Amino acid sequence: MLDLKYVLANFDEVAAKLARRGGSIDLTPIKRLGAERLRLLQESEALRQRQNAANEGMKALAKEGPEAMAGARAELKELSGRIKALQEELGGVEAEIEQALLFIPNLPAETTPDGKTEADNQVVRTWGEKPTLDFTPKTHDELGVSLGILDFDRAAKISGARFVVLRNAGARLERALVSFMLDLHTSRGYQEVLPPYLVNRASMVGTGQLPKFEEDAFKTAEADPQDVRYLIPTAEVPVTNLYREEIQEPGTLPIRNCAFTPSFRREAGSYGRDTKGLIRQHQFHKVELVKIVEPERSYEELEGLTADAEEVLKRLGLHYRVIALCAGDLGFGSAKTYDLEVWLPGQGAYREISSCSNFEDFQARRASIKYRPAPGEKPRLAHTINGSGLAIGRTLVAILEQGQRADGSIAIPEALWPYMGGLKEIR
Repeated sequence: MLDLKYVLANFDEVAAKLARRGGSIDLTPIKRLGAERLRLLQESEALRQRQNAANEGMKALAKEGPEAMAGARAELKELSGRIKALQEELGGVEAEIEQALLFIPNLPAETTPDGKTEADNQVVRTWGEKPTLDFTPKTHDELGVSLGILDFDRAAKISGARFVVLRNAGARLERALVSFMLDLHTSRGYQEVLPPYLVNRASMVGTGQLPKFEEDAFKTAEADPQDVRYLIPTAEVPVTNLYREEIQEPGTLPIRNCAFTPSFRREAGSYGRDTKGLIRQHQFHKVELVKIVEPERSYEELEGLTADAEEVLKRLGLHYRVIALCAGDLGFGSAKTYDLEVWLPGQGAYREISSCSNFEDFQARRASIKYRPAPGEKPRLAHTINGSGLAIGRTLVAILEQGQRADGSIAIPEALWPYMGGLKEIR
């Protein structure tokens, strides 16, 4: 969430920054509500000053007898009633402002490239070489079905479209990837956590999924809205919210956590896209990296988190590139994002396997995540950073497509051999 005071004090600048995202983001209601809020605050303050003066005057009137006191009491009662009415009106205006701000995206960082669509994203670096295949490559779903490790038909029977059953070496490979990634990240300074997969509304609001993207969430059906729980779309939600409404004491930042969880998404806006295979599923597994950091170090920590996600691909020997998203392609809460895109020979294209983002204080303001810079100092909002390290299903896709051979078998990356019980290929 943006800071109301900053928005009102720098209205034209904020509007210009939001315009970099493209589309029409109308700040006029916030400006109007901000002016109304200021009017109510000033009027309330003026009445309070009159109230204080009237209270002081009561002391002098006490010597003049009951009749003089009666008039003063009537004035105080009227002032008190007007102040109360103004406070109620102010509360309503502030609730409107907060609701409006919840739908306004984050401001792009200065270092985020200009652009309107993914076509304007910038390649930052590339690692490895594209696999040279002397045969026509197959897609991962063709390979997985022929090897008996991916079963889409039975998944559709029990759950519907955009689900999969992994079997035999496919299931083992998924489990191996989870263990490999967690072992790697914990060896690099992340603390492993295993959070709940159902969260409350406050958690989804805190990280920015609600209220704007409610249609993309799976949730429970409860009579009382307060009892509704949401299936997490990413471990970012519960892990970031571990620190909601907390103040971290000096010396405790940066916090670096990693978590393996399933992720659940309706994919409400993706009908007709990636309907085959594992690229866009309603349920998938992911290892997520989350950092709570001091603002002065947040961009340094973003680079570090991105490098940690890249290290997974390097050790697996998977060719990829790093993309800096342009302002028009940024996610709702992000100020700057790097996408890791892995090469898929079967599709003849690069596909995203991780997004690593700096939210600055956008999530921290929504979730009240603070830290104390030094003993006795006033708490400040922290910065939050997260990224996939990596999406398990898409990593499996990359292994199948980059590791495929002419006879349809798959070479398993050497880094996974210990996790596969020594199995080096899938036939």
